[in-house]
Amino acid sequence: MDTDKIVVGLDIGTTKIAAIVGRLNEFGKLEILGLGKAVSEGVIRGMVTNIDRTVDSIRKAIEQAEEQSEIDIGVVNVGIAGQHIRSRIHHGSIIRQDPTSTISGDEIHALTNDMYRTVVQPGSQIIHVMPQTYVVDNGEPTTDPIGWTGSCIEGDFHVITAQTNAIQNINKCVQKAGLEIENLILEPIASSLSVLSSQEKEAGIALVDIGGGTTDIALFHENIIRHTAVIPFGGNIITQDIKQGCRVMQNQAELLKTKFGKALAEEAADNEIVAIPGLRERPPKEISIKNLAGIIQSRLEEIIELVHREILSSGYGDQLNGGIVITGGGSQLQNIGQLFEYMTGMDCRIGYPNEHLGKSEIESIKSPMHATGVGLVLAGYHTLHEGADTPAEAKSGKKSSRASRESGFLNRIIAQTKKILTDDLEDNTTY
Repeated sequence: MDTDKIVVGLDIGTTKIAAIVGRLNEFGKLEILGLGKAVSEGVIRGMVTNIDRTVDSIRKAIEQAEEQSEIDIGVVNVGIAGQHIRSRIHHGSIIRQDPTSTISGDEIHALTNDMYRTVVQPGSQIIHVMPQTYVVDNGEPTTDPIGWTGSCIEGDFHVITAQTNAIQNINKCVQKAGLEIENLILEPIASSLSVLSSQEKEAGIALVDIGGGTTDIALFHENIIRHTAVIPFGGNIITQDIKQGCRVMQNQAELLKTKFGKALAEEAADNEIVAIPGLRERPPKEISIKNLAGIIQSRLEEIIELVHREILSSGYGDQLNGGIVITGGGSQLQNIGQLFEYMTGMDCRIGYPNEHLGKSEIESIKSPMHATGVGLVLAGYHTLHEGADTPAEAKSGKKSSRASRESGFLNRIIAQTKKILTDDLEDNTTY
């Protein structure tokens, strides 16, 4: 591996924008060279709404990362998420000209690329097409039909769409900040790279990324993403509940949540009290930790119910032997894993981006809130070291061996997003 290559991940979130600079060490572990963070003031529920404010925040985060890493940053890997993300299973098929010959990788790629022409809602565009299973001549489903013979190939595909405007706004913000996008990656995919093992993806796992504005869900089974969803609630709505329920300021509500918040009210003692400063010559305000936990638990129960509903409606609820992995900033609430287990009946753990990290002086990078950012850096190394397909290769169907298809899966969907960004640049040279 090229240990001199440096990759930068840019996580444009609802509450924070983080720039992470990393490179692989001689042991194949990710060494973090720099971390820059800034308050995100132009993003609502994962969507850029104020370009100028978002650009300012990106610049601040990049400047901090450059100063800490002593590296000039020009190219970044950016994540895309938000309430606008939609996913559906679509069915496609092709008739083969020579049913006696064996099925090739070119034919499978042709079938996959046909799905990019699927009609979607106006104002949306397809960003990822992920094969699920194939059927040859009404036979048994398979994930690897290459080498089979038959006259008709059918397939189910997980098609993910995003609003065209959301993609263009991300592109504009990064450009105006003086940067270039190398890869645009769906954030749950990036997070999965940093917190999930291949064994978990094979056994079946639900990744729940609780961010500031949204909660992203990605279900894996047999190393394939089977279902994705976005719930329009995250850590910010909990903060709002605390602000209203305890009648405190926004910043005080956030501190109460992060410093004293618990996901289970029964875990808080009745006599636990925290005092916060009063407004201008007013006495300090006393807040019961048990009441605080009750407010948090009520909202979390609503979020977990929605998560569980998505898991059950996906059809993979009884196939997730690995249970649930919670990550993101919202996963740091005390007892949140217990609450998830109580409400879903599934095993649960907190996802830390530690497995792929080497030694680093930046201890905060090990927090679940940076799972997406670390994953974005790792995704850059997937394209570097796994023989990334170019857009032309993705269309022509090169690399037909099973090993190449498996290792190049992430690279193919990254290649498609690169094409989307290139098209947007051609269509939007000014803004």
